[in-house]
Amino acid sequence: MPLSVEIVTVERTVLKEEGIDEVIAPGVEGELAVLPQHAAFMTMLQPGELVLKRGSEEIPFAVTGGFFEVLNNKVIVLADAAERADEIDVTRAEQARERARLALDRRETTEDLAVAAAALQRALIRLRVAEQRRRRTSSVRR
Repeated sequence: MPLSVEIVTVERTVLKEEGIDEVIAPGVEGELAVLPQHAAFMTMLQPGELVLKRGSEEIPFAVTGGFFEVLNNKVIVLADAAERADEIDVTRAEQARERARLALDRRETTEDLAVAAAALQRALIRLRVAEQRRRRTSSVRR
């Protein structure tokens, strides 16, 4: 029996999908993979790439942390933020990376430093996921 997956943020339901064969997620203790009939558990996510697999198809997402729950062949991702790879605006992500780097250079307060470091991490994850999608798409066309 395949997995049912729901990815939710505060702002929206990003995905609600049936028939997923595997979910690979960036857990706080390392990358984790969930297959059908997996034991129930809950963990925190760290920022990174979350990938859903259905047959040979891979559906990548950029997530910036949150919670990950598995129960009865259902995976629920409560993400701080989540975007499908094909939704990522690369130009906007590059601009965000530059703004974060400039803010890190200013280092006005410890709080500013933490906010800028988190923003830089989000931008880099978005860019990495978009680049990996571009590579997968171009290798399929060859």
